[in-house]
Parts: sequence; structure tokens; C-alpha cells
Amino acid sequence: MTTYTLLLVLILIVAIALILIVMVQNPKGGGLSSSFGGGGAQNIGGVQNTNSFLDRTTWTLAITMFALILLANFAIPRGNAADAPQLDSTLENVETTVPATPATETTTKDSVK
Repeated sequence: MTTYTLLLVLILIVAIALILIVMVQNPKGGGLSSSFGGGGAQNIGGVQNTNSFLDRTTWTLAITMFALILLANFAIPRGNAADAPQLDSTLENVETTVPATPATETTTKDSVK
């Protein structure tokens, strides 16, 4: 498996994990803690820690995804100088095999009468 393919797989895994973490959070700040009966001032059982864990996980996954995307950009397989002559010969063959189009005759309004 090439480096680029490995990075793409890692990006997909991080993206899916990021989607799942964001879907668990409540947009109004309740999130997973509200399902455990956590109130505004109640801090029993680590409810407040759940929100901070989800928040830290979201930021960590987002930064990881950004870094992986940048690394994947540098790992994209690009053609090297050995491919250039093959491309030139292919282009020459295409140019020589394209049939020439015949010149079209232009008609004027006077010749149509």
C-alpha cells in the first residue's frame, strides 16, 4: 500500500470519527451530559468532564484531519521526467492520426438566388 493510499484511509477514519463525535454533541451545550441528568450547576459523576472530553476530541480530530490532508497533498503521486518522452510520443501519434477537415465553402446571399 502506498503512502498516499494509507493517508487517504486515515483521513476517512478521522472524518467518520469526527462526524460521530459532532453528532453526539448537543448544539446548545447539553450534549451527552444532558442524557445523564446533568443540571446546570450539578457536577456529579464527571458530567462536566464529558463535555470537555467531547470538545477536546473534536478539536484534536479536526487538527489531525487538517494535518493529514496537508501530508496527503505532498504524497500525491506525480509524474516524473521518465514519463515525459512517452507523453510526447503519444501526443505526436494523436496529432498525426487526426484527419484533416476539408475547407468549407462559403456561400453568399447572391449565389443562393
